[in-house]
Amino acid sequence: MNRLFSSAPAFSLLFAALLLAGCATRTPLDMSSVPATPSAFKEQASSAAAATPASGEAVGQGAWWSVFADPVLNQLVEQASRSNNSVQVAAARLLQARAIARQTDAGRAPQVGLGAGATRQTNASTGHVPATVVSAGASLSYEVDLFGKLAGASNAASLDAASREALLRSTRLLVQADVAQTYLSLRALDAERGLVNSTLQAYRNTLRLTEVRFREGDVAELDVARVRSEVASTESDALALERRRAELEHAVAVLIGEVASTFQIAPVEWATALPVIPAGVPSSVLVRRPDIAAAQTTLQAAQARVGVAKTAWFPSISLTATGGYAAPEVGDLFKLSARAWGIGALLSLPIFDGGQREAGVQSANAELDIALANYREQVLVAFRDVEDQLSALRLLADQSEAQSRSVASSSRATLLSDTRYRNGFVSQLELLDAQRSELRNRRQALQVKAAQYLSTVGLIRALGGGWA
Repeated sequence: MNRLFSSAPAFSLLFAALLLAGCATRTPLDMSSVPATPSAFKEQASSAAAATPASGEAVGQGAWWSVFADPVLNQLVEQASRSNNSVQVAAARLLQARAIARQTDAGRAPQVGLGAGATRQTNASTGHVPATVVSAGASLSYEVDLFGKLAGASNAASLDAASREALLRSTRLLVQADVAQTYLSLRALDAERGLVNSTLQAYRNTLRLTEVRFREGDVAELDVARVRSEVASTESDALALERRRAELEHAVAVLIGEVASTFQIAPVEWATALPVIPAGVPSSVLVRRPDIAAAQTTLQAAQARVGVAKTAWFPSISLTATGGYAAPEVGDLFKLSARAWGIGALLSLPIFDGGQREAGVQSANAELDIALANYREQVLVAFRDVEDQLSALRLLADQSEAQSRSVASSSRATLLSDTRYRNGFVSQLELLDAQRSELRNRRQALQVKAAQYLSTVGLIRALGGGWA
């Protein structure tokens, strides 16, 4: 009875230690530095792009590129999702993180092993006569996780794996957006090439006619030189567009995991649909951005590791058990008289370590501060990305309207100049100026249209791959 009462204070002390350990390993986060989520995006209220998407439905995460209704784009994005090197690296890192998580969690389970050996030695009990001892047996060890050290490490490793999974989604989304933007740039370039080449053909026809008239003495050599200059300048522009198209085609090849030497995209008419992001998309959709999810789980893992570092101040308890046989001869090894077993418990509490444990806690806290700052930065960047694309789409819509008026006016000016030139009222220089202005305005209109496509893809990426 006295022993029972005398052990009560010891159990009380143990319970108090467990309670303190549980409190000590919880590390609160100061989220006041993380910006609050506004109810709506600033640029969306005045966005000229506020309408319904081309598909007529909200687009969720998944095959977001299908809203562009381009079969070639669909094929390229799906191939990139499977074969892109960056995606494959991210997938391998996810597998590695999951393996590390399983490896860390395995430390919480009992460890069982088998062993066998033979030794020959001398000792005083045998009169220093050499003796051989053959042994075989099993051992079991188990660390009692009273203070949550192993559980915390396992939780942190699992959060690391979750972060890698989010990074894989983020990498896949970035690659998909890169493929879409590069492909759409190529299609826009094809349309611009067609415009420049048709203008070049018109200039060449004008040059042939002017040379005939020069040989007949109807025009001066200056007129021929001017048309030749326009032909050469337009040829240079066409070659520059060809060079840029080749670069974009090669970039698509790398993104989808193909060899650039054997990959090509046939020029076709640019008929890709332009989806429009609807009004009223809540800013809360940003929480599903995979890069933000990755930063958040990384923050949680760092928080868990602070708790793991704090458990170094508490004792560790290990239970062990062994059982087997030991005999001087192999033939006697498995006799009942050769049996041996043992059980034990080990409590370890470092007293002085030169500040190692304190440094470990400080290092874990620093990692937590870094993770919190990275998370805050990721949130700020996410809002900036969305606002950038929303403002771009709003301004590009206005710019497209203004550019359309410019194209209409320059086309009318070219028509009038051509009529006046044929009737002899103006010089050829005025006609060439009008044609040059029309070509410039048409090319700028195509470039504005291409920018609208690229900003739409950018906005879908900034929203995490959809807006449902």
